[in-house]
Amino acid sequence: MQTDIRDAAHKLIDHLPTQATWDDVIYEMLVRREIEAGLADSDEGRTRPVEDIMRSFGIVE
Repeated sequence: MQTDIRDAAHKLIDHLPTQATWDDVIYEMLVRREIEAGLADSDEGRTRPVEDIMRSFGIVE
């Protein structure tokens, strides 16, 4: 899923509103990075079922 980072950054910025701030740019880039990391984890089988996570936080038994 690794694309040319420059192209991806340009596309991300092009989709921001004209009044976007540097904070908006940074936020969108961080969100994109975390989504890509999560997808890579999923592709590599490094995930846990939601029920296990909920159980670890005491949400369900």
